[in-house]
Amino acid sequence: MDKVTSIFGENVFNETVMKARLPKETFKQLMKTIDDGEKLSPTVANVVANAMKDWAIEKGVTHFTHWFQPLTGTTAEKHDSFITPSSEGKVIMEFSGKELVQGEPDASSFPSGGIRATFEARGYTAWDPTSYAFIKDGVLCIPTAFCSYTGEALDKKTPLLRSMEAISKQAVRVLHLFGNNEVTSVKTTVGPEQEYFLVDKAAWEKREDLIFTGRTLFGAKSPKGQELEDHYFGMIKPRVQAFMKDLNEELWKLGILAKTEHNEVAPAQHELAPIFTTTNIACDHNQLTMEMMKKVAAKHGMVCLLHEKPFAGVNGSGKHNNWSISTNTGKNLLDPGATPQS
Repeated sequence: MDKVTSIFGENVFNETVMKARLPKETFKQLMKTIDDGEKLSPTVANVVANAMKDWAIEKGVTHFTHWFQPLTGTTAEKHDSFITPSSEGKVIMEFSGKELVQGEPDASSFPSGGIRATFEARGYTAWDPTSYAFIKDGVLCIPTAFCSYTGEALDKKTPLLRSMEAISKQAVRVLHLFGNNEVTSVKTTVGPEQEYFLVDKAAWEKREDLIFTGRTLFGAKSPKGQELEDHYFGMIKPRVQAFMKDLNEELWKLGILAKTEHNEVAPAQHELAPIFTTTNIACDHNQLTMEMMKKVAAKHGMVCLLHEKPFAGVNGSGKHNNWSISTNTGKNLLDPGATPQS
């Protein structure tokens, strides 16, 4: 079998895995939750949790985490093992539906912690079943939203999910007014193109401004900026190509649709573009992409800079968000059609 198709999604508890491992009725109920937003019953959650645990253990996993996006600009995780004490000083490996659906990390030390008294600072993570669980660094990661016990959003994902729900509700209402009654939900989609810089680690270590802030704060402008524009879409250097090859493999294992890679305009600037997908999944994937870029760069003796303007006078590490709205029947609502002028 072709290597790419065999490794793609191998570390993801995706629909194919769920279909193979869950009882038919449980799978059907879970897909109703994922596709139509139906409430998840504790019974279904327990069966899913057990199947997820068995799948993860077969891959050598001992811990799970509710993976969330607090207001720090990065992701957060608290690892718990599957072990539960049994008789005679032994342990068994267990994972319940309750543990899958909800976690209780301390929320007091995140950037939003100051808005509440310490004794009220408990936070709750809630499973986002529309974004598949995955294995990263030997840990089962469950994508979640993060909010306070009073329901305040403490993360980036909660407002995103709420806005997606609001758009779906109103778009479906408008479509029904136009007679499109077969549409039951509308999803926003995005393909975030990720720009980044690769610099040699030995050179990076000589620059304290780069080390501490992720960008240069002093020094002369680079002798060559973007004037000649020969770097854009130019031949990729072997060292960078080797980095890109390893990066693609790591992303594909996580089910991330890494598609396009090329040199960007500025020296040492590059870009990776994925195929678009549902917005919350695309955001999860973009966080993983940035994390993997840094990890893979380190293996190649380089440092990946993701600051939006690492070097004065040249392009930055931006993202182009190719955004759209699609119905559950497969129609792109922002498609201009054959006669856009009318």
